[in-house]
Amino acid sequence: MAFLADSLSRIKPSATIAVTDKARELKAAGMDVIALGAGEPDFDTPENIKEAAIRAIRDGRTKYTAIDGIPELKAAIAAKFKNENNLDYTPAEISVGTGGKQVLFNALMATLNPGDEVIVPAPYWVSYPEIVALAGATPVIVPTSVTTGFKLTAEALEKAITSKTKWLILNSPSNPSGAAYSHDELKALTDVLMKHENVWVLTDDMYEHIVYDGFQFATPAAVEPALKARTLTLNGVSKAYAMTGWRIGYAAGPTMLIKAMAKLQSQSTTNPSSISQWAAVEALTGPQDFIAKNAEIFRERRDLILSLLNQAPGITCARPEGAFYVFPSCEGTIGKTSAGGRKIGSDEDFVTALLEEEGVAVVHGSAFGLAPFFRISYATANAQLEEAGERIQRFCAGLK
Repeated sequence: MAFLADSLSRIKPSATIAVTDKARELKAAGMDVIALGAGEPDFDTPENIKEAAIRAIRDGRTKYTAIDGIPELKAAIAAKFKNENNLDYTPAEISVGTGGKQVLFNALMATLNPGDEVIVPAPYWVSYPEIVALAGATPVIVPTSVTTGFKLTAEALEKAITSKTKWLILNSPSNPSGAAYSHDELKALTDVLMKHENVWVLTDDMYEHIVYDGFQFATPAAVEPALKARTLTLNGVSKAYAMTGWRIGYAAGPTMLIKAMAKLQSQSTTNPSSISQWAAVEALTGPQDFIAKNAEIFRERRDLILSLLNQAPGITCARPEGAFYVFPSCEGTIGKTSAGGRKIGSDEDFVTALLEEEGVAVVHGSAFGLAPFFRISYATANAQLEEAGERIQRFCAGLK
């Protein structure tokens, strides 16, 4: 009799974590590796946020809290949604979890049954289809393309919806492509959703504040208020506030769903770290000026890596609107052989050879549901990006 659960066979390990681990191993073995696989800002958490955490420890705020968030944090989140997104939520409509991934996991596990379908535009964050599959439902992958800016169109959405569709998952700005939906692009999608009352929207807005060139962020529940009653708006402090390790994500949606998510969380992790919650209160209510400054640094890095990539033979890269990723095509390298003798038959072959021969760690696009592409996180210093870009150019120039 098999010991492990059958459900585990439905999912794969995270490709982004695997690449990061492989880069660490090679570094430990003495290889000079530039790791561009992890989706993590290289900025330190701001001092005022750290001090709030230290203060929470000293004040003895180290006990269990309410399952899905302290009242002070829920109030701060409600104020954030009101002030930044023009969305009104009560504390009973807000859930706080141990990172955005847990909030997403709670929502899908609490709502999906075998036979249900979830529409996931590709390229997608690696965890979306895996969590859907773990819940016993079916991820319906809808590929996008460079020509649509890696964005789901209204026509493609309409075609993908069936009587079994329960959720559409949208991520804007996107991990891995950096694509961001404008107000009008979202309106075209919400117009379709208004015709299908069985379909809910889970919008992952984690990169909301990392946008460029005057782009105006929008979120579905604000674009179409009539859709708010079946929208879960997910966000967190990880990216904008450089708090990845603090593990605080949150979401707002209908009370019925939020209660179901809390029920699930009560039997898994219970409350997120009390100390991290108090740090998140400070993040959301304290000074915000550094966010725009960090975004400007990211924009400079985006422009730098774009220039370097588009000079590499066989590589083409579109200009993303947000996040800190680029998603270049390596189609021009397929069928060639590297200087080290590796045949490039896929994007996975490309990134493996690039890591082994030039010490640049990136993630293959097929892990995100779209090939032949690869993802680079440019959340690292300019000098590292310049060196990585030169190594990629050298690798591509050596292909025969």
